Amino acid sequence: MNEHTIGEVVRVSNEDGAGNVVVICEHASSRIPEVLDGLGLSTQNRQAHAVWDPGALVMAQHISRALDAPLVHAEVSRLVYDLNRPPEAPGAMPAKSEVIDVPGNGDLSQEDRHARTQLIYDPFRTAVGDLLDARADRGQATAIVTIHSFTPVYYGEDRPTEIGILHDADTRLADAMLAQPAPRRTDRNMPYGPDDGVTHSLKIYGLERGLPNVMIEVRNDLLGSEADCVKLADELLGMLRPALADIFLEEAS
Repeated sequence: MNEHTIGEVVRVSNEDGAGNVVVICEHASSRIPEVLDGLGLSTQNRQAHAVWDPGALVMAQHISRALDAPLVHAEVSRLVYDLNRPPEAPGAMPAKSEVIDVPGNGDLSQEDRHARTQLIYDPFRTAVGDLLDARADRGQATAIVTIHSFTPVYYGEDRPTEIGILHDADTRLADAMLAQPAPRRTDRNMPYGPDDGVTHSLKIYGLERGLPNVMIEVRNDLLGSEADCVKLADELLGMLRPALADIFLEEAS
């Protein structure tokens, strides 16, 4: 496996955006590089939620345009490398995702894991870091917003949450969003939370730099079409815009 066979792994759009947000979409793509032979997945499972977050990229792109915000998103499946997990986490290259076995990840050596980390995780982290460094050098106020979607049924259990507002130790932006009127059922740290290991990106891009941050999850049965994704993104903007205004006004005072 080498960089040529893996191909592009990260894309940065609107790099010089003047808005006060950087949008990150770690699970934007279902692409599995040819060299990995589909990770041994069945054709039926190639577009499953385990492979990517359906609808997340369309929402992220709409929010990026609306806020004039840079967008960093993955160009490979999260089963190849889950960019919201550190290299040492088993879930970074999972052998099983919920009920779906991932044969191509079942017997990875430490050398294999290190190679994927170098080829996928490191360039993604560098791209986000370089972007944030450049904004800091320009004195641009920045909040981190990561966009995800989740399956409505998990291990056979229905999930009533429609929008999840997730945070780790820094609750500023999540609190401000949850203080806004919500258009549908919106819950804090649901359907996941920090104890589930899902706040890695918030930690390394937000907490470590002292930047306000939030992870947004939308149930994917609400994202069946592009129009649905745009509608949900507009609903999120209705919560996010005033929350950002409150956060940065408070910091400036």
